[in-house]
Amino acid sequence: MESFSSIATLLIWVSAYSVASVTAEPECKFPAIFNFGDSNSDTGGFSAAFGQAGPPAGQTYFRHPAGRYSDGRLVIDFIAESLGLPHLSAYLDAVGSNFSHGANFATAGSTIREVNQTLKQSGFSPFSLNTQDVQFRDFKRRSPMLRDGVFKTLLPKAEDFSQALYTFDIGQNDLTYGYFDNKTTDEVRDAIPDILDKFTAAVKNIYSVGGRYFWIHNTGPVGCLPYIMDRLLIRAPDVDRVGCATPFNRVAQQFNLKLKEAVVQLRKDLPEAAITYVDVYTAKYTLISHARKYGFENPLRACCGHGGKYNYNMKVGCGGTKMINGNQVVIAPSCKNPSAAINWDGVHYTEAANKWIFAAVSKGGAYADPPIPLKKACYRHE
Repeated sequence: MESFSSIATLLIWVSAYSVASVTAEPECKFPAIFNFGDSNSDTGGFSAAFGQAGPPAGQTYFRHPAGRYSDGRLVIDFIAESLGLPHLSAYLDAVGSNFSHGANFATAGSTIREVNQTLKQSGFSPFSLNTQDVQFRDFKRRSPMLRDGVFKTLLPKAEDFSQALYTFDIGQNDLTYGYFDNKTTDEVRDAIPDILDKFTAAVKNIYSVGGRYFWIHNTGPVGCLPYIMDRLLIRAPDVDRVGCATPFNRVAQQFNLKLKEAVVQLRKDLPEAAITYVDVYTAKYTLISHARKYGFENPLRACCGHGGKYNYNMKVGCGGTKMINGNQVVIAPSCKNPSAAINWDGVHYTEAANKWIFAAVSKGGAYADPPIPLKKACYRHE
């Protein structure tokens, strides 16, 4: 017993020493970011492909719609700013894009696995993670040839790809797609291994062409999102003390547990990679469950929406209008103070919430494995 205790103590000490040694190192210099994901980090991909997210989106920071499903900036925007880089242009956006410091392949509605229905049938994007992976590798392959021409200042340098930070925020839609496809909780849970097999394949593909630094978000508490509670709570009316739908959050937690195991295996399979697993779930749930403590109100109610307990109506989205007495009238407006709201439109977070979440996870600590800050994510931790 004494021997086991001594070994355990030694391992804890070695781990703490390793983290401390990384913390003492100079900050990483990431020249670019390449992001993969869904609407939580989409900076204009879906809007470029299928039409702009209209007003009042973007009202807080950009003062106009800017391709984001929020009133302002997303976590990925704060990541870029903190690293001294410009906001990422969406890979699919041909208007005014500059990819010299990376590109964003995320699109709203994206899943890790390909969906079996069209966008019109399901509402989910055709740009699943494997498609985003193909787009990235094609982007990388063609960039050196085009840099010699008129795009010289608009594309990354060849060496930037191996020094860049690769960020991932995807998986939430794989879980909700299962529910909207009338699958049971057990069936959604049973799909997780296959979903993560496809996720790890994408990470390995990026590693195979030179990617080395990975910042991987887990999925958030889907059971706390107004659109989930409005549409699915009737199927699983069990809620926790905060008011979130327990069954859906449990599935998200199961996904995150398996994702963390997949990351551990990826570290073994990709020996030159520095991979950080980021616990966005706990950060978001902490914010929602202690909203007043952090200056927020009505954490389960959408800021921009129309009617019902959660101010969400799937038939009348944020900014939705209706003809009244011959005039087009907005019936799903923004709330008066988005900075006090956590949820923007029933699905996504406000800029104020995104800023809080970024501040929490970027410091590392309890929200990251290894517990190192974003600016030290280029260091491998054994």
